[in-house]
Amino acid sequence: MEELFEFITWAQLGLHQKPVGILNIDGFFDSLLQFVDDMVAQGFLKKSNGDMLLRSISPHEILGMMQSYQAPKVTKWIYSEET
Repeated sequence: MEELFEFITWAQLGLHQKPVGILNIDGFFDSLLQFVDDMVAQGFLKKSNGDMLLRSISPHEILGMMQSYQAPKVTKWIYSEET
């Protein structure tokens, strides 16, 4: 998990523009993905940053998502007016 979140952090900081995804076979990562969603809902993580973590139960679908991924423009991530 450390490497997964480190790679997401690097994306948030603009150190790379590569897609990051989780192939959620049989709901294995449901709790982790819910945790990410809860962080967004509670304001600990911007929605745009949470959306950087691609997710699917289908290998074909997640590969398509990765091929069409457009990295968001990185700006300073702490502003009171942003959600």
